[in-house]
Amino acid sequence: MAQSDDEDDYMNMTFEDAPKGPKYETSLQRAARKRKEGEARSRQKTKAEKEADAEAAREASLATALPETNKGFKMMAKFGFKQGDTLGKTEDARKEPIKVDIKGDRSGIGLESEKKRKFREQWEEADREAKRSKEKEGDYLEMRRLEAKEKKAERDLDSAQRTAERLAETEAEDKGTPQPVERPWKDVNILWRTRARRRAVIMHEKQQRRELNNSIASRLPTLAADDDDEEDDSKVAQGRDLAPFYTSLEDDLVDEDPELAEFEAQPVPERLQKLLTFLRDKFHYCLYCGYRYPDAELEGCPGVSEEEHD
Repeated sequence: MAQSDDEDDYMNMTFEDAPKGPKYETSLQRAARKRKEGEARSRQKTKAEKEADAEAAREASLATALPETNKGFKMMAKFGFKQGDTLGKTEDARKEPIKVDIKGDRSGIGLESEKKRKFREQWEEADREAKRSKEKEGDYLEMRRLEAKEKKAERDLDSAQRTAERLAETEAEDKGTPQPVERPWKDVNILWRTRARRRAVIMHEKQQRRELNNSIASRLPTLAADDDDEEDDSKVAQGRDLAPFYTSLEDDLVDEDPELAEFEAQPVPERLQKLLTFLRDKFHYCLYCGYRYPDAELEGCPGVSEEEHD
C-alpha cells in the first residue's frame, strides 16, 4: 500500500532544541559575586572620581529644563514665560542660563589672569631671546662669510700680482730689454710693488743669515779674544755687530714709499679690480679663466669678476 504525500517523513524530521532550564549559580559563584559587590560598596572613591561624578551630576542638572512644577518656573509663568521662550524682552535674547564655571581652588579671582599675564610675558621674552639668538647666529655666519670672502680676495690679489709681474718680465725679455735685478722701488709698477718688496725683504734676511753663519764658521778661533781688542769680524761672528752687512738694498727697504702706502690703504677688492683690469687691458689675460687671449676682445670670457665665471 503506497504512502500518501501527507504522511510525515520521519527520516528528514528535525527536532527543536530542548528548552533550557533556569541557570543556577553555584555556591562558589554566589560567594564570589557577593564578595565583589561588597568590595565595590566599601571602596572609597578618589578625589578625582568624586570631582568627575560631581561634574557629571552638575552638567546633567544644567542640561535638564525646569519642570512646570518647579516654584521658579511657576513664578516666571505668572509673568508670561513659556517653555522654550527667551530669557528677556527681545526675541534674540538667550534661551539658556549663563553657564556655571566652578572655581575649584582657593586662589583669588584675579590670580588666574595674573598667571596668564606672567606666562604670556615669559613666552614673549623667550620668543625675543630666540630671535636674538637667531640674529646673533646670522651675524656670526655673515661675519664668517665676509672673512672668507676677504681672504679669498687677498689670495686672488696675490695671484694677480704674481701673474702681472711674470707677464711684464716676459714681455720685457721678448723686447730685449730685461729689467735689472736691483733697481729703485719707484721703478717697480705700483700694482705689484708690495709683492716685490716682500720678496726682497725675505731674500735679504736669508742673505744676512747665510753671511752670518759663514762668518761664524770662519772666525771661531778668535772668539776667546778680549772685547776691547776684538776686531770687527770677531764681533760680527758673535752676532754683536751686523753693520758690515747693511747694504744699499736694506737702506732702500726702510725708506718711506708714500705711493705704495696710499695704494695699500685701498680696500683689497678695489686693488684686485685694478689688477684684473690691468691684466685684461695690457696682456689680454683673464685671471679666472687662466688664459691669455689673442686679442683685446677676450672672446669667450664671461666677465671680469669671479662671480661672472660661476
